[in-house]
Amino acid sequence: MASKIYQCMQKIGEDIIANKEFLTDLDSAIGDADHGINMARGFTEVLQQLPQEEEDISVILKKTGMVLLSKVGGASGPLYGTAYMKAAGAVTGKKEITLEDGKNIMEAVIGGIKMRGKAERGEKTMLDALEPAMEALNKGVEAGESVEDCLTHMCEAAKEGVEYTKTIRATKGRASYLGERSIGHQDPGATSSLITMEAIRAFYLENIK
Repeated sequence: MASKIYQCMQKIGEDIIANKEFLTDLDSAIGDADHGINMARGFTEVLQQLPQEEEDISVILKKTGMVLLSKVGGASGPLYGTAYMKAAGAVTGKKEITLEDGKNIMEAVIGGIKMRGKAERGEKTMLDALEPAMEALNKGVEAGESVEDCLTHMCEAAKEGVEYTKTIRATKGRASYLGERSIGHQDPGATSSLITMEAIRAFYLENIK
């Protein structure tokens, strides 16, 4: 039987793949029109290479990051690859993830993306979904909320962040070439980050709660 962490990664991968055309359409408006294609290819490879019975969460996350680094083109490969490898480092040797671990993962992921992408919140990138999500998660944990409520608030904040990217000008990547014309379009990377977080929440509700 596949481990819970493999099943969770399977849910993430399947949702990314299912949204391939949507993500590619978003990217066609302000980028290279390949975000969905690249992400779907990367996660197809991830699901083929991950050891299904591995219970060490860090092993699965590290392997995911390595595959994405090698298989996903454009900026997404380095950014998502780094994100998963940083996440792995935050839960070394663990077989279960607590809310406190979730906070550590988000902090590590965001730190890694900032380092790799030389980006900050407010520049129309995945950080505009991830940083509000981290803040909502942290607030929920500090308030003693349930896992379900923390994940719900995290996803709601990420969704608001995606909406926010429609209102701002891109200053990073290919989208920055469009200048003011990038306003009105939502960021593909922020969107795939939201899809990832929503998949995690759905997996928890369906399989762990």
